[in-house]
Amino acid sequence: MINFEEELKHFQPSNEIEDAESEIYEHDITDMTDIMQQMMMELKRK
Repeated sequence: MINFEEELKHFQPSNEIEDAESEIYEHDITDMTDIMQQMMMELKRK
């Protein structure tokens, strides 16, 4: 049987994931929500 508490003690986060997170948070990236909001605003103006 797996002892999850013991396994969590050995866990170390991946450096690649941390690097990707910092890159994502440092850049203002337009996502689908932003695009949908912009489309709705444009429709309301018409």
